[in-house]
Amino acid sequence: MKEIKAVIQPSRLEVLRQAFRKIPDFPGMTVSRAQGSGYHPDKLQRPGIRAELTDYSEKVRIEIIARDEELSGLLEIIHKACHTGRPGDGVLWVTEVAEFRRMRVVPGEAA
Repeated sequence: MKEIKAVIQPSRLEVLRQAFRKIPDFPGMTVSRAQGSGYHPDKLQRPGIRAELTDYSEKVRIEIIARDEELSGLLEIIHKACHTGRPGDGVLWVTEVAEFRRMRVVPGEAA
């Protein structure tokens, strides 16, 4: 299993959610508010400390635990729904999940 994490523009969340609603058996996601600041090579001048401390913008963080066979399709949907080509689009990454359990299911009992 894999964990997909994405930090995206809040304005893209509804577009992404609508795309996910079209997927049968979508595994679900966790959505959190976040703030972020990224690397912008077009900024030639180093700002002062005040600008450094306030150079954050509102973001949304998405987390999805997915089966290996779902990974490619989910990544494609996220990228397509959230990519605008402008600075601040966000980031997307995947990590390995060593173990996964649903809390509603007691080990050894039927689901």
